[in-house]
Amino acid sequence: MQGEKIDLDRFDCAILDVLSTDGRISITDLARRIGLSKSPTQARLRRMERAGVITGYRALLDPVQLGLDHVAFVEVKLADTRERALQAFNKAVLQVAEIEQAHMIASHFDYLLKVRTSDMAAYRAILGEKISALPHVASTSTYVAMQAVKDTGLAEM
Repeated sequence: MQGEKIDLDRFDCAILDVLSTDGRISITDLARRIGLSKSPTQARLRRMERAGVITGYRALLDPVQLGLDHVAFVEVKLADTRERALQAFNKAVLQVAEIEQAHMIASHFDYLLKVRTSDMAAYRAILGEKISALPHVASTSTYVAMQAVKDTGLAEM
């Protein structure tokens, strides 16, 4: 059933809204917050998990507290954009821990990467040793973020 689009009603959306801000809430508290009893709330939750609407639960870590407050966005242009080259690049990107996000872009460049490191020297090493060495990379351009004004993930339903 995963990957199959399901219809979400107001209770499903309420569950998602609550979980997006408090993923550790108990089923009892979740049911009370959305105005349903425990059993139907739990059934809805499991249905959305099986359907892939809810893909998992995780702790949100503060990168500044972990010493990873240097963020750079990297435009990547590939020398080859045939499917085999794209697949090779995609597979290799998954192996670079410092790349927090990677998006294929419809623009004058091919990918936009969000790279998180401890400082500029660490970023420079990652760019030179890992990103530039990814399959089919022709060129890169870097934009350093000075401040995260908004970083929330998926908006409320």
